[in-house]
Amino acid sequence: MPCAGIGFSDKIACRCAYDRPVQTRSEVNIIMVLEGIISAMLTPLNEDESINEQQLRVQVNRQIQAGVAAVFCLGTNGEFYAFDFEEKKKIIDIVVEETAGRVPVLAGTGCITTAETVALTSYAKQAGVDAVSVISPYFAGISQDGLYQHFSRVATECELPVIMYNIPARTGVNISWQTVKKLAEHPYIIGIKDSSGNFDNTLRYIEETPDDFIVLCGNDSLILWTLMAGGNGGISGVTNIYPEHMVKIYKLFKQGDLKAARKAQDDIRCIRDCFAGYNPNSVVKRATALLGYDVGPARAPFAIQDPALDEKLKKAFAAFAQLTGEA
Repeated sequence: MPCAGIGFSDKIACRCAYDRPVQTRSEVNIIMVLEGIISAMLTPLNEDESINEQQLRVQVNRQIQAGVAAVFCLGTNGEFYAFDFEEKKKIIDIVVEETAGRVPVLAGTGCITTAETVALTSYAKQAGVDAVSVISPYFAGISQDGLYQHFSRVATECELPVIMYNIPARTGVNISWQTVKKLAEHPYIIGIKDSSGNFDNTLRYIEETPDDFIVLCGNDSLILWTLMAGGNGGISGVTNIYPEHMVKIYKLFKQGDLKAARKAQDDIRCIRDCFAGYNPNSVVKRATALLGYDVGPARAPFAIQDPALDEKLKKAFAAFAQLTGEA
């Protein structure tokens, strides 16, 4: 059964809907409305840096049992940038198979070129992914019109729900609210994840798009504020460390207990503080490993072997436990 906080029809209905042209985004959103905490899953590796399929399945089940609204593979926390095309296909296949329709599956399919993005998105659709997250093209400079053409072509050619991914610190370009407003007219572009860290940017996305356009927070520290501003939830990396706690932020908000939701939001500060000076998703993976999960290292050269970080994380775990009563 789907988790609380998400409307999701079965995959047969989803696929049947794609057999004819979709005229409006509302038709896509009838099939799948994302709301709540989506887990930006890490990708477990063996010590030789091969994909640890068994542990990936463990992590899928761990996230679903914690109550996440959806699982999302091959995002930044999933080290999408470190895998080749065939490895990405394998990761998608494993996550779709293990999820088995219990919650929606999102996959990061954004690549530098439009053609490669279309190819991976098409594979994801064939594999049974319910929606894709498409990061803006990176490394090479791109205009706002270039972004518009890129996202439009991916959505039009693949006919799969697209959530744009805005992370200008990594891509070198911010998807402007004006561009998002135009792209929100496309029936298959259903939302955006904002990891800019600029809350005014998130607010403009919310203010300038239709009510059925999904705006998701990509910064764990801003999830509650995004919800309060009218956003739909968050794609969370900290779910890899404390999935139940991150889900609790959303649940408390929906219950109207803003004081408790604020405390739950604030309680992750000690974990977030450990990210400073490091690659954040490498820290998330190291933290998850220190909690006893066999997720392995980040792929070189991004693995962290730093006793000082380990000590900092262990102190953060102790502080979190004291604040929350959660292990």
